[in-house]
Amino acid sequence: MKPFPTAGGAFFVKRRKGEGGAVLNRDEIRGLLERCRNGDATIEETTEALARMPYENLGFAHIDHHRELRQGFPEVIYAEGKTKEQTQAIFQRLLSESAKSVMATRVSPDKAAFVREAAPEAVYDEAARILYVKRNVEPPDEDCRILVLTAGTSDIPVAREAVLTAELMGNAVDACFDVGVAGIHRLFAHEEEIRRANVIVVVAGMEGALASVVGGMSARPVIAVPTSVGYGASFHGLSALLAMLNSCAAGVAVMNIDNGYGAGVLASKINRMR
Repeated sequence: MKPFPTAGGAFFVKRRKGEGGAVLNRDEIRGLLERCRNGDATIEETTEALARMPYENLGFAHIDHHRELRQGFPEVIYAEGKTKEQTQAIFQRLLSESAKSVMATRVSPDKAAFVREAAPEAVYDEAARILYVKRNVEPPDEDCRILVLTAGTSDIPVAREAVLTAELMGNAVDACFDVGVAGIHRLFAHEEEIRRANVIVVVAGMEGALASVVGGMSARPVIAVPTSVGYGASFHGLSALLAMLNSCAAGVAVMNIDNGYGAGVLASKINRMR
């Protein structure tokens, strides 16, 4: 603990290992501002403490511990491209500092097993490729549900990434898989779920036509996620991406190829707006 001098003596700002200054949570910031208001800290001292709001430097990563304060959810680890040691170190630090759920995306089974040696409470969803610890999740509003649809079974991994992301962010989520336009009667069988949903995520590869169909069926926001599923001319999802961007259905937003996590975050933000 490092003392921070004030007119009334000293108060303490917690210090973490690494560079980046004091790591403060929302309650600590409120307390700091109240001390300033009460005359126990000067404006200059308070400004200096807030100016050192922070990150933690691990050498190979600068962990943004205040993302939860700014955005309502802690920094999420993109594990692909990181070593298992790097992933484990970042996961542990986020687990130590955050009051909310901690998650890592695009985690391979061997990397998940390595991280869980240090964090046995972590759960691994192999389909979604997400490693997470769920905690302090607000009860979801059952009247504002997110619906995730896939065109095919092969699109499920990307859809599961969206589902789990939205759930960890405190949303009620439903899912219907393999309801693509090649057998469109399967989609129509879920018309009630489509009408009930507050936000819809459509995950599709091949020609990506499902997003336009759903966009024409619902008055709610539709988030389209092209996947890299398909034969040669699909160009690893590029064809679906372009088709979704050219959708004639109004109100369809398009994510990057295979970005189920991004779709889950956007769906959550839309769903929680009041």
